[in-house]
Amino acid sequence: MVPTEVLLLADVKDLGAEGDVVRVADGYARNYLYPRSLGAPVTEATRRRLAKMRQTREQAVKMALKTAQDLAEKLDGVSCTVTVKVGEGDKLYGSVTAAMVADALKAQELDIDRSQLVLESPIRELGVFTVPIRLHPDVEASVRVWVVEE
Repeated sequence: MVPTEVLLLADVKDLGAEGDVVRVADGYARNYLYPRSLGAPVTEATRRRLAKMRQTREQAVKMALKTAQDLAEKLDGVSCTVTVKVGEGDKLYGSVTAAMVADALKAQELDIDRSQLVLESPIRELGVFTVPIRLHPDVEASVRVWVVEE
């Protein structure tokens, strides 16, 4: 068993991160890493390929961050209204979920996915609530949700 030097093209659990040069068994490299494009033999060409991949990925991350920041500015001061059926004593039938808030925002032409809404638990009463929205790991915004009776 001859160890082979491999340049990792992606993060591999229990082995290393993208860009690391690791020594692995020849069979592991040939049968697992190479076919799945997780690694490549250490050559100058693979180093250039990895540098280009990193540069492209950095640009994509910067673009996603910029888009999230622009959307956060747009969401600043936005509020939406969710109408619900109410029984005796202003008790809601059911509750207001993240999907309902996302639909109310879509009605205002704001494309927010319900998974981005950070509702610890569904809203079960009438009133005004501040709902945080995680647009990016580094960007968070919030909207005011008015829960009113139908």
